[in-house]
Amino acid sequence: MTTFSDFGLAEPIQRAVAELGYVTPTPIQEQAIPVVLQNRDVMGAAQTGTGKTAGFALPILQRLMRHANSSASPARHPVRSLILAPTRELADQIYENVRDYAKYSGLRSAVVFGGVDIKPQIAALRQGCEVLVATPGRLLDHVGQKTVNLSQVEVLVLDEADRMLDMGFLPDIQRIIQLLPKQRQNLMFSATFSGEIRKLAESFLNDPQLIEVARRNATAENVEQRVYRVADADAKRGAVARLIRDHSLEQVIVFSNTKIGAGRLARQLERDGLNASAIHGDKSQQERLATLEGFKRGDIKVLVATDVAARGLDIAELPAVINYDLPYSPEDYVHRIGRTGRAGASGMALSLMLESDGRLLGAIEGLIKRKLEPTALDVPRQPREGRPRRDLPEARPRRERPTRREGGSSVGLSNDPFFYKPYEPAPSAADAGDSGRPDAMAPGRQRAQRPGRAGAPVAALLGGLRRAG
Repeated sequence: MTTFSDFGLAEPIQRAVAELGYVTPTPIQEQAIPVVLQNRDVMGAAQTGTGKTAGFALPILQRLMRHANSSASPARHPVRSLILAPTRELADQIYENVRDYAKYSGLRSAVVFGGVDIKPQIAALRQGCEVLVATPGRLLDHVGQKTVNLSQVEVLVLDEADRMLDMGFLPDIQRIIQLLPKQRQNLMFSATFSGEIRKLAESFLNDPQLIEVARRNATAENVEQRVYRVADADAKRGAVARLIRDHSLEQVIVFSNTKIGAGRLARQLERDGLNASAIHGDKSQQERLATLEGFKRGDIKVLVATDVAARGLDIAELPAVINYDLPYSPEDYVHRIGRTGRAGASGMALSLMLESDGRLLGAIEGLIKRKLEPTALDVPRQPREGRPRRDLPEARPRRERPTRREGGSSVGLSNDPFFYKPYEPAPSAADAGDSGRPDAMAPGRQRAQRPGRAGAPVAALLGGLRRAG
């Protein structure tokens, strides 16, 4: 049986690995680490949650150990390994892992991503780091401000490269590659590899070693997958709460396809007595990080997320995920359910679908080469957010807007009495009494009078008066 001590890693790295409780490597680690240590380019395909990060981070640190030093000078700590990730959450997750692995090595690491103040990141880069984890857009921001130098990079890693292509990062990646030394090691790791990804690999990888520890795009065998058919969109909201309670889930990630849907569902679950919070792209980075930390601590029971959270979330022993919406991309299904059943633990993936979602389900079945038979789930319909329920006494009746008849049709009018009160000719001075004040046409309004035109017709309101004669 292979153990981490069999890889010949330096003592500081082995000490950190042992402290983290790692003993037996996962299949992707067992196959990838020796190849990366040989300085070969790698395309690594494995299911999410199988330890891809350690599969490339540990051998990279081993390679960089010859540069380890305790000097305080930033010049002695240039960027020698660049790891690109598609999302802020994944970049932060990789950074935390690298930092833990390099704890005793003397090698420095840093992370840069968008959505937060760039000044602390600039300060961290000025301190120097051998390993830099970044999202493409923010990295190019630093390049533009000349706060990072990539001329000494020895190893480039693209993690979740398929997602970066989906998010339109290809031009940024190409720009970044042009800034790197031509002589370097290139590593590409992901759970899925499409034809487009393979074309990208051919453009910058040099005779890569393909490592696939499982059938491509396969889902983990230790994740139980179930699909439930519900009657309509209103029933789906109640179905989520029912599944959480029926399966006694202490913690769960619920995936929605839209930011609005995620927010609405989180509020509905809160009203149902479940501690829920939403995370999506419209949230600030501080809000997203705070929500993730609360979920990891267990303060938040239900995390409702868009696919921004499908990559980079590593929650220990997460029991289940729920697909409130089937994803538009079948590859996202693989990544979503990869949040559970990690590191060999068992997990459960529960998906809801409408009758109209048959095409999405078929695409998922075609990708994972597995049949998912839907089961009907009868759930009482939940009221839509903001729509008063008729059976609640506090539901207020809808106030009808005043209408007038015009040409036989009903026309909606403003509540302003100036517009809906019937026209009344202005009284003459004799009718107004001693005060000379005409009756108010509407509260707070008076009709302006011209001398000698006390009985002006309504044409004055519609464009002027006809000239006399």
